[in-house]
Amino acid sequence: MVNPKMANAYKNQQVMTSSPEQLTLLLYNGALRFVTESILAMEQGDIQKSHNANMRVQDIVREFMRTLDMKYELSITWAQLYEYAEHCLIQGNVNKDLEQLQQVKEVLQEMRDAWVGAMQQTHVARAAGK
Repeated sequence: MVNPKMANAYKNQQVMTSSPEQLTLLLYNGALRFVTESILAMEQGDIQKSHNANMRVQDIVREFMRTLDMKYELSITWAQLYEYAEHCLIQGNVNKDLEQLQQVKEVLQEMRDAWVGAMQQTHVARAAGK
């Protein structure tokens, strides 16, 4: 069994030593973990646990929205996706709608996968000296 203090120390160290790109990936992974937790809790009838997990995803999505650099056209598209995700999270939470939460999960998974692809391309370009 993992000691909770050791696990928190590891997580803190991981955050403190991660690049901005890696931190964004950690946030995507966290958002996906919490939306999955919200879905499972709702399926099991644990509304409070579902709500708490949902609120954590909403916090992450809002942080993503705040950090977009809107001078890039791509940021406008991503802002719209985040707004859609936030809307679905709120509706899913208020109406106890699993379909809305599943939509958020799919959107965040696609965005996470796109982020990973961009990280890989950047890594290859840096390695090639571009």
